[in-house]
Amino acid sequence: MNPALLEGLSMGLLLSALVGPVFFTLIQSSLSYGFRYAAVLALGILVSDSIYVVITFFGVKFLADATYFELVLGYVGGLILIGFGISSLLKKKVSRPNSGGLDFPQFKKRSAFFKGFSINGINPFVLLFWISIASIVQIKDTFGTAEVWYYYLGILGTVFSIDLLKAFIAKQLSHLVTPKMMGWLNKAVGLIMIGFGIRMLVFTYLQ
Repeated sequence: MNPALLEGLSMGLLLSALVGPVFFTLIQSSLSYGFRYAAVLALGILVSDSIYVVITFFGVKFLADATYFELVLGYVGGLILIGFGISSLLKKKVSRPNSGGLDFPQFKKRSAFFKGFSINGINPFVLLFWISIASIVQIKDTFGTAEVWYYYLGILGTVFSIDLLKAFIAKQLSHLVTPKMMGWLNKAVGLIMIGFGIRMLVFTYLQ
């Protein structure tokens, strides 16, 4: 196997092991709406990561020096996460997860994609991660154009595949989950997301 691809796979596994708001949203979405909804959400996450890859790879020095960009992203991201959390807390009716075998309305697909894209995209820690990855790539003298592609494809492919695996496993366990349990899960996810949002605001303020 190509060494750059192998290194990218290992970095992708490391990123996938991190537990953050995206993880909880992915699991909750799979339980609530089925695997296909969660897969579209994971696609939104992938596109968000891909955009960060392009931005950080071609402008890592500019982004690292422009602290105001990180501050704006931190405040806006924190508020959006808190908004998602409050929305999850206020959700009243919780139905049993669907079978995932039927197609769902187009607006559901768009909302799933946007939810994954935005929750991942507004997290400044994700930006910092990709800045660090771009920095690693820049200092690797042995990396040519092909190796850079292999490295990033290894990371993105691994993260996306494991996200799908998380959603699939959660869906397989959905028959064990009652509507009452899902209601508590929504509240737990809401509190966790609010916690991440507050933490993000505090972290940004203290910078």
